[in-house]
Amino acid sequence: MPKALHIVAFDVPSPPSYGGVIDVFYKIKALNDLGVQIHLHCFKYGREESNDLNEICKSVTYYERTKRSSLLFSKTPFIVGSRRSEKLIANLCKDDVPILFEGLHCCAFLNSDKLSKRIKIVRSHNIEHHYYQGLAAAEKKFIKRMYFLREVGKLERFEQQLSLASSILAISPLDTGLLSSKYNNVYHVPAFHPYTTVEAKTGLGKTALYHGNLEVGENNQAALFLVNEVFNDLEIPLIIAGNNPSFELRKAVSSKNNITLKSNISTSEIEKLISEAQVNVLPTFQATGIKLKLLAALFLGRHCLVNPPMVASTGLESLCIIGETAAAMKSSLQKIVEEDFSNDSIQKRKLILLDRFSNRKNAEKILDLI
Repeated sequence: MPKALHIVAFDVPSPPSYGGVIDVFYKIKALNDLGVQIHLHCFKYGREESNDLNEICKSVTYYERTKRSSLLFSKTPFIVGSRRSEKLIANLCKDDVPILFEGLHCCAFLNSDKLSKRIKIVRSHNIEHHYYQGLAAAEKKFIKRMYFLREVGKLERFEQQLSLASSILAISPLDTGLLSSKYNNVYHVPAFHPYTTVEAKTGLGKTALYHGNLEVGENNQAALFLVNEVFNDLEIPLIIAGNNPSFELRKAVSSKNNITLKSNISTSEIEKLISEAQVNVLPTFQATGIKLKLLAALFLGRHCLVNPPMVASTGLESLCIIGETAAAMKSSLQKIVEEDFSNDSIQKRKLILLDRFSNRKNAEKILDLI
């Protein structure tokens, strides 16, 4: 009899168009390719139901995410309490199939007596209270910043429930170490992604590129850093691509002749920009989890310039050029724009990426746990 697995997802994972759902979607696909029957449960809050999921799942059930303002005053983190559904626990109790909870977001029933005898696996996408600390630091609106800060303590306390999990799947080596210091049965399972081969092109591109979801505070902060501190006095052309850029970012870009903003474009258009660029420039101010945009840049793009938090303890340091400060990034950019991207660099990426980030190998790790 084929193995089966319940997966509880924090969002509808199709289309796989942003970091968290990319990991969920390609994890489901890889497990399905291994013959695992997936019973997917996903919360809706803005994304439509997807027929594509029916092709890779045995069953798909949708739940409305509750966003009552009273949840803000609960001791339970809002991202958890808003995904508490009695319909979900009832469905999970219909059999004794193992359960994979995607992130703390979906762990409202991790401590339920009804699931005490089940195999319960938790995928850790971030150290959530660290992530929320970073969101608070990047947020300029007072009300939102206070919300993030209140959630930090709630998330840190709630994280202790991971002690009830049969296994924890950490997404990065850094997170693996942090979680292993507190919990048992922690395994490093890298991010799942859409790439099967390194498609980077040799030679020279014409532009620098930064891409990301620009309505997320940390990405807005990174883009402003590039506009105001790195490309502010360079002639190198920079494209910034992503959804819903802030007024502040649009205003900053409007005063720079060498910077172009491309907003709300498709995934295929962003991938084309990644492939055509001479250098993908990816600073971050949060060393949490692993950034799927970094994997996209390494599988598809030429040179990749980052700051230390982007690659801290990822095992990908040797594949990137690292600039710790704006001045260091400027210096590296002036050299990179004239350097052909070589076939040797592509082969080096293949050796590392196709081994550590093999969806099949990492799906087999999960299969062993169920």
